[in-house]
Order: sequence, then structure tokens, then C-alpha cells
Amino acid sequence: MNEWLTDYGMFLAQLLAVVGITLLAILVVMRARGAEGERVRLRVEELNDSRRRRRRRLQLAASEPGARKRLLKAFRRDDKARGKRHVPTESTPTVWVLDFHGDLKASAAGRLAEEVSAVLDVAGEADEVVVRLESAGGLVHAYGHAAAEMDRLREAGLMTTVCVDKVAASGGYLMACCADRLRVAPFAVLGSIGVVAQLPNLHRLLKRHDIDVEVLTAGRYKRTLTVLGENTEEGREKFLEDLETIHGLFKRHVAERRPALDIEAVATGEVWYGRDALARGLVDELGTSEAYLAQRLEDARVVSVRLERRQGLADRLGLAISRGVERGAQRGLELLDASGWQKR
Repeated sequence: MNEWLTDYGMFLAQLLAVVGITLLAILVVMRARGAEGERVRLRVEELNDSRRRRRRRLQLAASEPGARKRLLKAFRRDDKARGKRHVPTESTPTVWVLDFHGDLKASAAGRLAEEVSAVLDVAGEADEVVVRLESAGGLVHAYGHAAAEMDRLREAGLMTTVCVDKVAASGGYLMACCADRLRVAPFAVLGSIGVVAQLPNLHRLLKRHDIDVEVLTAGRYKRTLTVLGENTEEGREKFLEDLETIHGLFKRHVAERRPALDIEAVATGEVWYGRDALARGLVDELGTSEAYLAQRLEDARVVSVRLERRQGLADRLGLAISRGVERGAQRGLELLDASGWQKR
């Protein structure tokens, strides 16, 4: 019996060793292939064709069964004629469409920079760039980078339109005001031209439990306010001075790009909805991005450009789990919100 257990244990150990070595080899090969292959791809979609395909599908769905063959023949004739009449020429303007969805760290700024470079390499003088922007703002340096990438379009002489359907506040507005034309939906949120910073201070709690924290610095203002150490009035004053400096830079940035705007009247940190933002000169016109692009589809090639980074299995799994948790939390909030009017 003991010999059998010993043999079985040796067999199991060998089996685990073989499986481990095999998995390690597979992992090495996959990483090597990932390093050799392209991790980034540029997705280009001509929205004119996409819209025409959707319209035809709806026409077919709404038609009687006996009329569908006639419609298909008509579509083929139209495609043949279109191929002869609508061959793009150098004089045909192109509208390049970029998307920016901002988070606290403006994580999409690096992708935006590469997309801007790609468009600048091929765009003509008559072309236009439309940026569909959505952001409630975030870190100063991160959104400063994103705004600088937006400025590259203007400096290159390309007509730039920013469309805001939901929100462009704080750092989002820092980006949006870089456009030649700013178009927003009637209830989009704009503004928040201000700076905010907050941090907790645990010094009194630690002192109550006889815990000392030493904050050592070289440089008078290396640390103005801290989380654990004792804050001083001088440190607070310096911190506020830094906030005012950043606010001044923010106001100057906006004023240079929208010179007709009364910057002192709007740089209060307040936000306004689309119609009020138009009345105050923060934006140029009302309307959604979809409505604007539908207009441009009539007289230009409209091309969506998006740089995508390929995700590995672990990344996709983590993203799926994250989205599942987010959807569950969102559903819970919706149920709590609806409970007030569902009661009878």
C-alpha cells in the first residue's frame, strides 16, 4: 500500500511538472507573438457607406415581400451609377471624425495625440476635423496635454469643430474651447472654469493616539499641505496661491481662444446648460453631433478614425468583470431611484 501511494505521488508530481512546463512554454510563445505582432491598429470607417447601408436595410424591412426584389435591383443600379458619378476627387472635402471620452486622468490623451498625427499626415486644406468630446474634467496636467493636442489642429490650419452631446466641463472645456466652432446639445453641461483641490488631514486623530508623523522636505514649499502631518497657515496660503495661479492660466487659455468671451463673468467655477452657455458666449451653436454629421454627409466624405489597442485575454476578462460589476451597481441605483415613484 505504501509503495502504491509513493508511486502515485511520484506520478502526480511528474504530471504537475509537465503541465507547468507546458503552460510556461505556451505563455512564452504567446508573449513573443504579442511582442512581434502589431498591438495597435487604426480603424477607419466611411460613415457615408454605413448610413447608406442602414437606410437600405430599413427600406427593405418596411417594404412588402414582393417589392424587395425590385428594391435590390434598384440598389444595384444605384451602386453602378454611383461608381461612375461619385468617384472621390482631390476637390472632395473630407470630414475626419475623432472621439474623446475623458476620465479623471485624461487617459485617452495619448491616443488622441496619435490620431491627430495620423489625420494631419493626410488632411487637405478643405478638410474639417470633428471631435465628439465628452468629459467632466480631471487633472490639470493631463487635460493640459489633451488641450495642446487639440491646438495642433488649429495651428495646422484645419477647420476644427467640437461637438458636445453631454458634458465638457473644467478640463473638458479646456479642450473644447480650442475648436474653431463649438456645437453643443441643448442640455449639455459646459463651463466649470475653475480649480478645486481637497485632501483629508489625519494629524489630530494620530496625535490623539500618540502617533507622530515626521514630514521632512528640502525646499520651503516642497510640501504645503499634507495628509498626515500638521498643516500650517503659511502652507495653506501657498496652496491657495498655487490654485489661483492655475486658475489664471485656465482663464488666459480660454480667453485667447475665445476672445469675444467675457472671461471674468464666466470663470467662476459655475456650469451652464447648452442654451445658457450659448447666451453667455461659451459656445457657438446648438445641436447634436449626429445632426451635424448628417448634414456633412450630404456634401463631403465623412470618415471616422479611431486608434485601437488590442487587448489580451487577461485584459478582456478583467474588462468583462469590471463592466459586470458596473452594470450591477448601476441597476441597483436605478431600482433605488425608481422605488420612490413605484410605490402606490
